[in-house]
Order: sequence, then C-alpha cells, then structure tokens
Amino acid sequence: MTEESPFTPSQITEWASFGPKLKGKPTPEQQAAAQITKEKRTAFKRSLSKTLGDAWSEKKIEKELDRLALCLADTALQRPAFLDGPSGTRDFYPPEMRIRNWLFGHMREVAHLFNFEEYDSPVLEHVELYERKAGEEIVDQMYAFVDKEGKRVTLRPEMTPSLARMVLNKTNLQSGEVRELTLPLKWFSIPQCWRFETTQRGRKREHYQWNMDMVGVEHVNAEVELLAAACLFFERLGIGPDAVGIKVNSRRVLEAVLTKYGVTKEGSDMFSKVCVVIDKLDKIGGEAVTEQLAEIGVGEDSARDILRALEAPTVDALADIVGEDSEAIEEVKRLFRVAEEYGFADYLIYDASVVRGLAYYTGVVWEAFDRRGELRAIMGGGRYDRLLTLYGGQKCNISCVGFGFGDCVIMELLKEMNLMPPSIPSVDYVVCAFSADLYGKAAKIAQDLRKLGCSVDLMPTPKKKVAQSFKHADNSGARRMVFVAPDELEKGVVRVKDLRTKDPTTQEGVQVDCPLDKLDTIDALVAAKVVELGAN
Repeated sequence: MTEESPFTPSQITEWASFGPKLKGKPTPEQQAAAQITKEKRTAFKRSLSKTLGDAWSEKKIEKELDRLALCLADTALQRPAFLDGPSGTRDFYPPEMRIRNWLFGHMREVAHLFNFEEYDSPVLEHVELYERKAGEEIVDQMYAFVDKEGKRVTLRPEMTPSLARMVLNKTNLQSGEVRELTLPLKWFSIPQCWRFETTQRGRKREHYQWNMDMVGVEHVNAEVELLAAACLFFERLGIGPDAVGIKVNSRRVLEAVLTKYGVTKEGSDMFSKVCVVIDKLDKIGGEAVTEQLAEIGVGEDSARDILRALEAPTVDALADIVGEDSEAIEEVKRLFRVAEEYGFADYLIYDASVVRGLAYYTGVVWEAFDRRGELRAIMGGGRYDRLLTLYGGQKCNISCVGFGFGDCVIMELLKEMNLMPPSIPSVDYVVCAFSADLYGKAAKIAQDLRKLGCSVDLMPTPKKKVAQSFKHADNSGARRMVFVAPDELEKGVVRVKDLRTKDPTTQEGVQVDCPLDKLDTIDALVAAKVVELGAN
C-alpha cells in the first residue's frame, strides 16, 4: 500500500478476494459466476466512491485497488532465495547486455586496430597452474574443487596462466623453441574470471577482463604498443587524460632503489616483503609505510630514504636520487620518449611506488587510475618475462608483456562521467500479419528480408488493432513496419511504413507498396517517396 493511498489493508484484502477478472472463452457457468463477482465489485466501488468524494472516480478506485491487490499478492508469496544470483555475480538483461556488447565491441575494435588476434581457453583450469605462482592471495580466492575424475580444478581467476599454458603447448620444452606459432604473438581475449573476494563498488566475484598480451618482444616497444592501445580505448569512450592517468614504474628500477638501501633479492624474502608494503603506499600513506618497513626489519634511515626515492616526481629525479643511470632507468625514459612521439604521453605519470601485486612481473609495470581517487585501479599490466619458465622450465625463457582491463570499474567510471550510451533496442523491420491465416505469408516475407541481410522481428501473434502493432514496433526500436494484409497481397505487393521518416502532409511515417518479388528495392522506393513528398 502506498503512502498516498486512501484504502485500508482490509479494503485491499476484500477487493483481492473477488479474484481476477475473467479472460478467454468462459463456460456458461463461469460467465454466471463472473457476473455475480462483477456486481460485488461495482457495489464495493460505489460505496468507496461515496466515502472518498469526487476526487476518486469508480474507474480510478478500480485501477488503484487492482495495483494494491497485486502488491499484496507479491508480499504474501515467499520469494525463494535461489531466484537471486549467487553473491557477487550479475545477470545481464537485454538492456545491460546491449551496454556490455557496446563496451566489448570497443575492446575488440581497438585490439583489431593494433592487429591483435582473439583467443580463448576453458573457464575450467588446473589448480596447479595457479599454485605454481607461490605466495599469491589469488590461490585462496579461487572457486576450486575436485571433479568426478578426482582432478583438482578451478574456475579461472585470471587469464595470463592460461595464455602461458597455450603458448607452452606449442613450445619444445627441452629447447624452448616455439613451434607452430610465429613470434611475436599479439593476442587478446575477453574472458570471464572468478574470484571469491569481498564485493564492493567496482569489484565482483565474477567479472570480464579484456586481456592484451605480446609474446616474444624483449624490449620496451611492446609496453608502448599496449599502453597506446589502452589510451586509444579511453579516447574512444570519451575519457581523456584529465579524467584518467596511467602510473608507470619498473620492477627493475625498484630493485635498484632497494638494493641501494640494503634490501636485495638474494638470500632472503625481505625484498618481496618490502614490495608488499610499498604497494600499500597510496592506501595507507607514507608514515604508515615507513612504520611497516621498520616492523619487517628495514632500518629507520633506510626506510625514510626508500620512501623519499618512491616519491620522486619523475624518472630523472629518481635517477638523481639513486645516483646512477641504469639500464632499467633508461628503459623507462625511452618508454616516455616514445609515448610522447606516439601521442599518448598526456595519460602517463611516472610513479616509483607502483609495484603491482602479482609476483610474476619482472620489468615495466603500470596501473590506470581515476584522477578523482574514488575508484580502484581501472587497468593494470606489465612485463612478466619469467612466467613461462615457471611452468615449462628454464629453457622456456620467453618474453611476455600484457595488461588486464576489467569491465566493472570502467562501467562505474562511465556512469560517473555520464558517458554511458543509451540502451535502446533496434531492428530493421517488424513484420505483422493482418490475421492468423496470413501468418505463413508474413513469415515468408520476414525470411526473404533476412536473406537480404536485414534484421526482422516477426510478430508471433497478430494484433487486433493497428495501434497495438505500432506499439510493438516502437518497443522493438523498429525502423520500418511491414503490414501483410489481404488487399495488398491480391495485388502482389506488401505495404511498408518507414517509422523514422515523416510525411509532411500527414505527419505519419512514409508508406510505399513494394512488389513481393522485389523486396530488395524497398530502400529505393522509400527514397523516391521521400523526394516526392519533401519528407524528412
């Protein structure tokens, strides 16, 4: 019951007790019972109308009570929990699916513009594929189970290990030679990934992730190409460098910084522990990072020096602090120089604190972020040259670099920026039969139009009123309507109404009669009619 409604719960219950109105072809007994119920409804409405006054007509009372009775029925029915999807998952109804296809379409188009080829793999993978990446929280987040053959499998939490597996299946593991595939590989995919983690804005337990990877390129040109693709994608969506930035760093540069201040990769796990702490800098701030570094054994002076280096505004400033111009630093400098020439440098920011949580990164790493600071990372990637050796052995030292771009966060950003496209259904033609006996002929016309490459919605049930057919066409987003009626069929034609072009004399859609054997001339007939009428 709505707050404005004048009806009491008992009145709503009494109205609901009359039952639904009779439909279809009732028996004489049903008609007699319905007449009695109708008289009760009428008496009830009149009684209420006298009480409520002129503001509530009998028709208005009936409409409101019907609505409230329906709400009452929904409340009374216990809704099964299984009607909701599992926590952290999403249903994509047609309006949402149109938006998803629009987003994925841009991803595919950008990938194709950069000559990347699409690939896919099973959503089910071996658990061991992820366990081999020791020390990652991703193992604890997997939807893993033992299948009916006793195999330990999981819904894939990410795509990169699957790509590595696929490349290694075409590689001689003894020599490391890639066979049947021509390097460099430029592959992309938009897989659905699953992780059991806390859901929040921009994070679900299932998500789709646009992956672009290059395999077999040892130098920073690969990183530049991938970053260029990501920036072009942002541009196509209307997201400029004023709204999104991409923080760039290098694991090798970070290693040089930490080594200078006494934290090395050899001999202990101190290096990985320090990286984990540094990765929290944006979230917890410099003071807390300094404290946590001290807690794991980094000296107070070293901790302060490390933090000072991580806050260097440019790679040149970092080189001055470190006191050397290493190969790793030169690599990052080259990336920024080429990005400037490429035309997307406005998106890039050097940030020495960017680590990326995944342990397999070995060189340049990056993260795209919302400059307002309201959303989590939009996209992340980097170089992972040693991942394939983890699975295939030391001979399989094949250079790889790539990024992952989830759908959840970018959708949140598009909503915030009012850049979401309208989700409007569309179809070229709606074909409607005048009567049920003409449905077969309407179906033939619909099929002939489809063979011409047109999308066609054949109305499954002929409507009694033309207005109902127009409403159906409007709901379908139709460009044109085809009426299959006996008078036109006798003349060997069918009437076509263009719903997007108005006849200036009638303000109705332009109409033409098209011969049944010349449906491919509809466009020309409509165009000629438009010229004749001066329509628009």
